[in-house]
Amino acid sequence: MLKIVLVEDEKEAYQIIKSHLEKFFNESGEKYDLKWYREPLKFLEEYKNDCDLILMDIQLPEIDGMEASRRLRTIDANVNLIFVTNMAQFAIKGYEVAALDFVVKPVSYFDFSMKIKRVIKKINNYEDSKIIINSKGDNVYLYVRDIRYVEVLKHKIVYHTINGDYETRGTLSNAEEQLPKKVFVRCNNYCSVNLNFVARIKGYILALTPLKGSSENEEIAISHPRKKAFVQALNDFFRETV
Repeated sequence: MLKIVLVEDEKEAYQIIKSHLEKFFNESGEKYDLKWYREPLKFLEEYKNDCDLILMDIQLPEIDGMEASRRLRTIDANVNLIFVTNMAQFAIKGYEVAALDFVVKPVSYFDFSMKIKRVIKKINNYEDSKIIINSKGDNVYLYVRDIRYVEVLKHKIVYHTINGDYETRGTLSNAEEQLPKKVFVRCNNYCSVNLNFVARIKGYILALTPLKGSSENEEIAISHPRKKAFVQALNDFFRETV
């Protein structure tokens, strides 16, 4: 699920972008969550580093979008940022705050959809996307790129990462909703694997690349009904990323 925040004080602009998002995600079949802020200071106060994309207007009350973006970068240096504005002359200075792109008002659906596709492609290459889970009473932020696989274990969901394992409650299906579908694929009914960590497949066993400091490959069983689809997904993934 793509988590999106829109910082925009104009209700009409919000409604246009909301409509574009609904159309785009209905067509793509992906899921998303949109949160709207009219006030940039309130957005900065409540920001929890758990967002995939921020759509930022430049003409805002209190402080403008450029200043809000500068402050944002002191909190989160990696979140995807796109300016949505009628002030293109300022938006082109987005490099100062590492903005991914900008769209000009009135926002056309075609232009907007191209920008969203770019964000999704970047996230599916999972450079900087994060998820949040509740593990043993604490909110834990995990980089998607660090998750090796997710499995159901003793009625709990376990995220196996390069930095250790994290347990939480839930279902594997719900966990997969937060993860890019082309990157995480089920090899059996109880385990979804990050394809970037697959080292080899032999028969119905897949081996993951060793953890840092280890020379041993962790092995996971592939179920017979899922093997064909898993191998196909793996081949497609590597063709797209090469």
